[in-house]
Amino acid sequence: MDSNKVLNAEGLACPMPVVKAKKEMDNLKSGEVLEIRATDKGAASDIPAWTKSSGHELLEQDEENDILTFWIKKS
Repeated sequence: MDSNKVLNAEGLACPMPVVKAKKEMDNLKSGEVLEIRATDKGAASDIPAWTKSSGHELLEQDEENDILTFWIKKS
């Protein structure tokens, strides 16, 4: 999936992937897509919950080789 920005949050523990995602999302324009790559298992539930509460759209979520990847469209 195409993205406008990639956030590498690999190796970061909760809540840092969400904190960094919020900061990156603030720099995107409405409709742009942020790709987040994380290794913290908590991100599997934390990022979708943050996406929903912040009004953004989780387009896709994937896990491969212990790396969680999320594509989030800015509202």
